[in-house]
Amino acid sequence: MSFFKNKTKIINDPIYGFIVIQSPLLLRIIDHPNFQRLRRISQTALTYLVFPGATHTRFHHALGAMHLTQKAIETLRRKGVEITMDEEEATLAAILLHDIGHGPFSHTLEKCLLTVGHEDLSRIIMERLNLEFEYALSMALRIFRDQYPKRFLYQLVSSQLDMDRLDYLRRDSFYTGVHEGMVNSERLITMLNVYNNELVIDAKGIYSVEKFLIARRLMYWQVYLHKTVLSAEFLLQKIFERARQRFRDGHQIKAHRALEALMRRDVTLQMLREDPVWINIFTSLDDTDIWSVIKLWSTDMDPVLSGLCMRLLDRKLLKIKLQEKQFPPKYLEAVRRLVQSVLQCESQEAEHLVFSGKVENKAYDQEQPSIRLLMPDGTCIPIEQHPDFIRIEALTELKERYFICYPEISGIMDGKKLPVFMS
Repeated sequence: MSFFKNKTKIINDPIYGFIVIQSPLLLRIIDHPNFQRLRRISQTALTYLVFPGATHTRFHHALGAMHLTQKAIETLRRKGVEITMDEEEATLAAILLHDIGHGPFSHTLEKCLLTVGHEDLSRIIMERLNLEFEYALSMALRIFRDQYPKRFLYQLVSSQLDMDRLDYLRRDSFYTGVHEGMVNSERLITMLNVYNNELVIDAKGIYSVEKFLIARRLMYWQVYLHKTVLSAEFLLQKIFERARQRFRDGHQIKAHRALEALMRRDVTLQMLREDPVWINIFTSLDDTDIWSVIKLWSTDMDPVLSGLCMRLLDRKLLKIKLQEKQFPPKYLEAVRRLVQSVLQCESQEAEHLVFSGKVENKAYDQEQPSIRLLMPDGTCIPIEQHPDFIRIEALTELKERYFICYPEISGIMDGKKLPVFMS
């Protein structure tokens, strides 16, 4: 245990006010270069191109999630749940490090730089920090991996009602100004309890949970899957898709050595585990490296790469059309041919300017462990079985939207209409 009352750090957070940290271990984590790097990783990637206030970072979010976890532990203790000081510190360390594996622009470039997801990267970085900290993070790792006997501690870190989600909904709502995402985290935390070693909600908190799930659903459609946000993020992915292709075709492209190393190879989970150099390379990168290389590539000899970069730098984004049905491949090809003809560009450029895909939104996943309610009679039921719970299909149904991105062509293709091709 490393809690000492005379070692206190106070951080002023715009959402919660003062966040108090009394553990030297947690302070050591925060001061570590890997954690400080999160100051330079945007929480919501390119969302600020639509919502200018959304410039908050993974650093902000990690501290906020830790603060909520601290409040949740205090609530559970008041209700008679035994949590030792060591367990508290380990849980706070686990939530503090839960996003340590995020790369530049968070989810947007997650599979563009590496073939490995941020959860696996977080695990590897935590394992390395545990060695560096002389195994002080061993319990935190067990909690993070869901290997600790008190499973409710893991569920505070990762579940359908965890402190991660509670913070990012409230924080993203605050910084974007989209008030539909504002949730009453204090009320939800007050309703937390433990039943058979599982994290549950007191039954009287059912309406707060409903509000939380609805807020999550609305934030996805209004912010995370906002069509202009999608256009910007797909454009960034296309830039790296083209750059990777150019690197592997043997072309000389200006780039930071760390970024070039990741672009030239498919770095696997096994490589990351066996050779620490790859983690060092990955953790040396942040959002500033991406912006600087995009500025470099905006003058590249390749018109496809330079054109895509200029579009992002100048916010001349591609238009995007969303609908419930998939765009037929023949239609996609027809739009590409039209763009190629009007803009007098090569077919390769048209492929990077006109593309399609789909996005998904599900507020509550019934395939994952349910949010459970502790009833007044002492029984515990899944929230979807409570008679007062709203129609579950509205939250559990997987909503799919198909999109097509394309450049605006005056009089032919704009943000409101696409051409109709005769078969």
